[in-house]
Amino acid sequence: MKLIIQIPCYQEADTLPHTLKALPCELEGIDVIETLVVDDGSRDDTAGAATRAGVDHVVRLPHHTGLAGAFAAGLDACLRLGADIIVNTDADNQYNSEDLLRLVQPILKGEAEMVIGDRGVGNLADFSPFKRRLQTWGSQVVGKAANLKTPDATSGFRALNREAALRTIVVSEYSYTLETLIQAGVHHTRVVFIPVRTNPKTRPSHLMRSTGDYLVNSGVTILRAFTMYRPLRVFTTFSLVFLLCGAILAGRFLYFYLQNNGSGHVQSLILAAVLLIVGFQSFLIGLVADLISFNRKILEEMLYPIRKGE
Repeated sequence: MKLIIQIPCYQEADTLPHTLKALPCELEGIDVIETLVVDDGSRDDTAGAATRAGVDHVVRLPHHTGLAGAFAAGLDACLRLGADIIVNTDADNQYNSEDLLRLVQPILKGEAEMVIGDRGVGNLADFSPFKRRLQTWGSQVVGKAANLKTPDATSGFRALNREAALRTIVVSEYSYTLETLIQAGVHHTRVVFIPVRTNPKTRPSHLMRSTGDYLVNSGVTILRAFTMYRPLRVFTTFSLVFLLCGAILAGRFLYFYLQNNGSGHVQSLILAAVLLIVGFQSFLIGLVADLISFNRKILEEMLYPIRKGE
């Protein structure tokens, strides 16, 4: 059983050695443990620091692609290197590496295909009260989209078996955490959350530059992933809203028309017609998007044996 621990990095020459030093050299049930660092176009000596620290594999991206791109590149590299289990962790040593065994145990026992470390974001001391509420609310939204119970949707401390990794395709340019959970829910991947500990904060987040930036990017990521994997549900919801508003306004005009007072409410009739047309068009867009989604599923099935090496 081969385990590869991958670490996406950007400008982490100072923090990476401490993170690597804390990683376990052996785990019960694992025959081989290797480390892989993805240098996401860093301008500092991240790749050199990784090499000096004895990392087994270093993947250097030609330019900065973002966390999602670095995660996807690491996943592909781990699969090519024959990993049976892939563990992803952050370069800032946020997660307590002693919990790594607990993270992979459900996979070793055959109880899960993806395991995510739950930091307990609702009570995390390093987070402000507003950020705790934001993380809790965001996890609930992702859980609704994925049809999963997701107490900590943004946790990057996660383990995947080879099968789950082969079916994971990241298209987001911001973060992989939300999209991959929604994707796992659609694929009926067995996902388990386990409590994990965190270490004291060593640096500001590279991903969350500001609350507003985080909200916008996370919201777009969730909406895009939800629309990609469940388009008919999304567009049907929009369609029903427009159709309902249009029907209410049409009913209002009809009421006044039957009272011989319809001439003064023509605006309601016009607006009702516009809303009904938009609602009908939204439903048609949903049908087209659903067909496109079906084609995407076919492409994923074609890509699966290629990634598997068949």
